[in-house]
Amino acid sequence: MSKKRIVITGLGVIASNGIGKEAFWGALKEGRSGIKPVKRFDTVKFKCKTAGEIDDFRPADFLGSKGLRDLDRSSRLLCSAARLAIDDARLQINDDNTDDIGVCTGTTLSSLWNFAEFDKEAIQDGPLFTNVALFPGTVMNAASSHVSIRFNIQGFNTTVSTGYSSSIDAMKYAIDFMMKGRIRAVLVGGVESLSTVNYAGFYRLGVFAGITGEELSCPFDKRRNGIILGEGAAVAVIEDEEHAQARGASIYAEVKGAGNCYDAFKMGKYEPEARGLKESMKKAIVTSGLSFNDIDYISASANSLYDQDRLETTAIKAVFRKHSYNMPVSSIKSMTGETFSAGGILQIAAAVGSMYNNFIPPTINYEMRDADCDLDYVAKKARTARINNVLINSFGPGGTNASFILSKYH
Repeated sequence: MSKKRIVITGLGVIASNGIGKEAFWGALKEGRSGIKPVKRFDTVKFKCKTAGEIDDFRPADFLGSKGLRDLDRSSRLLCSAARLAIDDARLQINDDNTDDIGVCTGTTLSSLWNFAEFDKEAIQDGPLFTNVALFPGTVMNAASSHVSIRFNIQGFNTTVSTGYSSSIDAMKYAIDFMMKGRIRAVLVGGVESLSTVNYAGFYRLGVFAGITGEELSCPFDKRRNGIILGEGAAVAVIEDEEHAQARGASIYAEVKGAGNCYDAFKMGKYEPEARGLKESMKKAIVTSGLSFNDIDYISASANSLYDQDRLETTAIKAVFRKHSYNMPVSSIKSMTGETFSAGGILQIAAAVGSMYNNFIPPTINYEMRDADCDLDYVAKKARTARINNVLINSFGPGGTNASFILSKYH
């Protein structure tokens, strides 16, 4: 991307199948799913009953009890992941360096519950009787702002809201900021939380698994019939190499390349040739300085929707050609569900685990081959492998596409 090297020095993960990076990596290696019956709200009116819900999350364990009542669920998830990432990176934030540290968060639906509750009270009780505590959380940048406020980070604070690709786009934004020499370290995060509102929204769109078939997240499998919604948050601490080395930080991985492309096709629809995803992958590889043959593994955006998985397979084959049939491809969404804006950063956290612990996460629930999805999807069980370079894809209907390359640090 330039002569400046950008590295990852800390990770914080709050996922439905593991809280903390070690628990998350362990679940991925074991093929353990976080998808379970929903407990946060009543699903009696829905045909679908499951989600990638985080049911053992106690924010006070990470943040203490002070000020928790001012944080909605998304802010609690993101701030907790940030606490884990800061501690993992052994990053000391003080008045001397706070202007050199930034926060960049990918999120799209995190404020939806607050917005719905505030509007409901305004309609039912009248505008003068609404709960004023709900209003600050209705803005899109609330969760990201709470991270800066809680940890005294004053460099910059940005929220990127591009749907499925939000957290990869947030990573690219932060990298560009760092390449210009305007910042030394950034907490890059992604978050989405589960609520009746977003569950109902996706349900009414008709994209849930279980509406027309089995309620199962099975990316690339012929039985796939829709997504299972998930929630989660992850934060990665990225720094320029010089800054990381100067403070004696441990380095997990190196950021090598990123690419994004907007299809500009139709809102809520897939571009039929996956043009944007192909361009994103090509741009990521070109900016990384690697060759197509250097990629050891693709962390797929496949989420068990028929078109999503088929188009990603088509795009991979178009970009990697013959090499695509020797390329391991898997989707962690078979275990976490579709976490929307948080999906990309969770894939980054998973990719670090792949390189650090020498394994490829499996695509669980894969049983029935689809003629349109004919690559190596690392079915059912993790695979032992030495991973040096991972390509991460993040895209969905609506036109946003992003790809990212992470490499083992040498």
